[in-house]
Amino acid sequence: MNPCSPVTIVNVGYRSTNFWVVSAGRTRVMFDLGWPGMFGAMRTNLKRMDIPLNEIKYGLASHYHIDHAGGAQDLKHCGMRLIVTPEQLDWIPAMQRWIKPVDHYTPITTDDNLVVTTENSRRMLATLGIAGEIVHTPGHSADSVSLVLDSGIAFTGDLPPMSRLALEDPHVLAESWQKLRDRGVTTVYGAHSSPLPIEPS
Repeated sequence: MNPCSPVTIVNVGYRSTNFWVVSAGRTRVMFDLGWPGMFGAMRTNLKRMDIPLNEIKYGLASHYHIDHAGGAQDLKHCGMRLIVTPEQLDWIPAMQRWIKPVDHYTPITTDDNLVVTTENSRRMLATLGIAGEIVHTPGHSADSVSLVLDSGIAFTGDLPPMSRLALEDPHVLAESWQKLRDRGVTTVYGAHSSPLPIEPS
């Protein structure tokens, strides 16, 4: 098992969506995986940020909507292993309902993914030199997860803050945010904004 190291975080996002590369040395995990049919933009941004594509060994989607997981299979073709939690399994094929031919989506294969329970995620991430865990944080969608680092950073995808509650169930959303506070999160890296302090309870 690799000792856990300080991580670096690089945003390789495009089209108003953040895609975060979390690196411990040359071990890299991508959180949220691109839009469908736009792998060229992802490749260009990785090159611009001096991140070799072949060093992205693992990827995790916050949830299975096309702007967060649409490029997953394209990354898998380049050597990335897709991490999936049990809560997300049924949502991978369901995402295709929202795909149009014009999106040029590459369907995600499901027999070669790494299924990791949230309970076992800390152990798995430690083998990559990353101190943290994957936390199930429904609210925006039932399959939403967050990547929580022990340093106090959480990558939350589209989990909306309580101050901008719209159609979401407030009780489910509040429970998800409390999970993050209970784990010492201080800074939130969302999908469509700059990093922000976590809201107080």
